Amino acid sequence: MNEKSFKTYGYRWVVLGAYMLACLVVNIQWLTHAPVARAAETFYAGQFNPNSIFNIDFLAMSYMLIYLIVSIPASYVIDTWGIKKGIGIGAAICGLSALGKGIFADSFNAQIIFQLGLAVSQPFILNALTALTARWFPLKERGTAAGLGTLAIYLGIIIAMIVTPLMIATNPALANYGDGMQKMLMTYGIITAAACLAAVLLIKEQPPTPPGKEAYTRHKFTDGFKFIFKQKDMLITIGIFFIGLGIFNAVSSMTDSIAEYLNVKDSDGLIGGIMLIGGVIGAVVLPILSDKFQKRKIFLNICLIGMVPALAGIAFAGAITSTPEAAYMVALISSFFLGFFVMSAGPIGFQYGAEVSYPAPESTSQGLLMLSGQITGLVFVAAMSIHSNAYLPFLMKFFVVIGAFALISSFFLKESKPLEELQRASHASLSSEGKRKK
Repeated sequence: MNEKSFKTYGYRWVVLGAYMLACLVVNIQWLTHAPVARAAETFYAGQFNPNSIFNIDFLAMSYMLIYLIVSIPASYVIDTWGIKKGIGIGAAICGLSALGKGIFADSFNAQIIFQLGLAVSQPFILNALTALTARWFPLKERGTAAGLGTLAIYLGIIIAMIVTPLMIATNPALANYGDGMQKMLMTYGIITAAACLAAVLLIKEQPPTPPGKEAYTRHKFTDGFKFIFKQKDMLITIGIFFIGLGIFNAVSSMTDSIAEYLNVKDSDGLIGGIMLIGGVIGAVVLPILSDKFQKRKIFLNICLIGMVPALAGIAFAGAITSTPEAAYMVALISSFFLGFFVMSAGPIGFQYGAEVSYPAPESTSQGLLMLSGQITGLVFVAAMSIHSNAYLPFLMKFFVVIGAFALISSFFLKESKPLEELQRASHASLSSEGKRKK
């Protein structure tokens, strides 16, 4: 296929927009209870043992637990059956499970059952991002497209973190503490079902002609899986996500507990919300710059350089300030920069992984990156939540140490070869054009 056969279509933005809706709502559902965990415990009082693993924190942790089981099968479905069927399966399960959470809002057992359904749907949606960008977008736009897809994930988390407390009575001094849970879950359920229906109807498998030479030429699933583990840069990237994404998942899931650790009495969700606002900005700005300069490695380095001091700011906020109010302010500022750097590393890393592991299927490489972070996220959340969060202060400090290790590892990466080839082709084209003008 020659260069003249490659073409981009305006409908690619419709496909990406529909996909973003599905990403947004599945992540709202992930954290519906997390920012109001203490109020939710009061609402569901008597329906569970707070000292068991099946507590309020389990609802968020279930996404990471199920991801360990479903991620590889979901990537197989996406790679074998295509993005339309893969995302469609996830969207259908997501919409129905979200409605179930709303209809049976009063039952904690029902919340667990339908949350597990939502957890199953998540990898079918999230693992399709780089596969979708490869089918619909040229290489020079894929960092931006991945950034926008990841942005939807973060917007969903922001809504859960900031909007949810506004719908729930979160002041423990008031008699209606915990009220509003039914309305919140039903509202989110209807919105989720509508967004998932839009994704099913609007997402198409691929355009009539590919956007670039590498769009459809890739290994089969099993061959691609083996190929990935022979790539040094991909193995380092998996290690970085093992640390960075695991930390992000843990901090996102435990924001209310972190606030309690900082002696914040109200479940206002601000630590998580501010972090995600920083992430939204970073997920737009840094992937666009990565595409503009046609570089991936240096931007991953920058993200990790910013992550370490931001983690330290949250972990040591109480030690470096004299009052809980000052510690809270330091934590809020640090959480903004943690979000900006860590959450912008996601889309850049996903795209970098897809490029350095090509021609392995994109959903396989992305699925492995996501899976690595879910493993550590699950372990971190479990460790932070046992014995009434007794180990949370130690783990927050531990995150600083392993974050520094991830930073050092990132300097051993090499630049993306597909981007280097694109740069050479672009320079050759400019040189040829210059000679013709002379």
